[in-house]
Amino acid sequence: MLLRDVIGQEKLKHQLVEMVQHQRLSHALLFVGPEGSGALPLAIAFAQYLVSSPATTNEVADLFAVPNALAKQVHTYNAPDAIADLPAYQRASQLMHPDLHFSFPTITAEKSGQKNISANFIEPWREFVQGYPYGNVFDWLQFIKAENKQGNISADECAEIIKKLSFKSFESPFKVLVMWMPEYLGKEGNKLLKLIEEPPADTIFLLVANSEEQILPTILSRCQFIRVPRLTNAEIATALETRANLSPEKAQLIAAMSDGNYREALHLVQHSDTDFLDQIRDWLNAILKNGPLAQLKWVDEVSKLGREQQKQFLKYFNHLLEQSIRIKVLGADLPLDPDLKDFALRINKIAGVGQLEAIIQELDKAVYFIERNANAKMLFMAMGIKFYHIIRNKTLILT
Repeated sequence: MLLRDVIGQEKLKHQLVEMVQHQRLSHALLFVGPEGSGALPLAIAFAQYLVSSPATTNEVADLFAVPNALAKQVHTYNAPDAIADLPAYQRASQLMHPDLHFSFPTITAEKSGQKNISANFIEPWREFVQGYPYGNVFDWLQFIKAENKQGNISADECAEIIKKLSFKSFESPFKVLVMWMPEYLGKEGNKLLKLIEEPPADTIFLLVANSEEQILPTILSRCQFIRVPRLTNAEIATALETRANLSPEKAQLIAAMSDGNYREALHLVQHSDTDFLDQIRDWLNAILKNGPLAQLKWVDEVSKLGREQQKQFLKYFNHLLEQSIRIKVLGADLPLDPDLKDFALRINKIAGVGQLEAIIQELDKAVYFIERNANAKMLFMAMGIKFYHIIRNKTLILT
């Protein structure tokens, strides 16, 4: 993966390359970014650049013309796109370069006596990263069929990291360790403190996290932060057009719903043919007009959907309400799909901004609970009751 293959984050790409070319690279970088921002693919692309890019090594005497035996060695690095045809990059792009190492949450292996270390999961890891670079920990644990097992970065893994980074590099000036989700590193992570603070020569740590609050403070204090922002709607829309072959209109709609999260955008693409708008109309009509039996029937149907589809439904509803607020505040001239605008205008007749915001909060809570395996029937019934009380005394048939 070249840096140009990472969606957006152009400013950070430029800064990272400058660090290397100007010899200002810290030995420990912590990439912190929300889910779907691309922190992991950015870190991996940068790691591949580090182990692939050195082209020449020049000897430079100091100001007092020190003899060659004491001259300093200065590496000259290729431009990021110039490494694509190099043999070192071909190995790095397959995540098989001998100087590129990975550490990530794993589970206790099924085979007895096998240690809980990343090396035992390297093949599925390569497949996962190449197929789902914007995936999250849940996706990874599902990919390795963890079921109900909790992932972690174990004490055995820490010992393995210390061991493999003690060796000299094979062919690159750098040895690079990419650690994904150091939030899963417990107190055993203190074993790595001395290594991170005083690493062997030319050893680079690239840690990739969603939240710094869950990382050991002793590790945080030893890292330089690289803050990865959410992707813009324009960046996501462009990626969906070029990578998922969506029309500009559909790409822009999904980008607006994804909240800067490319993983979420891809999930929305998977369910983009589902007619959530009709389901929302049916739900609100059951709540406000047709009575408890109609609501029970609707809840029974939606509870049969998979958890991901239920989440996408709630996020779609959330997006519609946000557009309704925009229309209420900014006027009806906003460019929107005609069906969405018609729905937004209708919902605005039965609820004010405060009521819409209250419903949005309930939808956000519901997504949180769905992700944690809440009972769908109970959850949607409870939401229906809350929605009725939020917008009671006003009725409208949403057709």
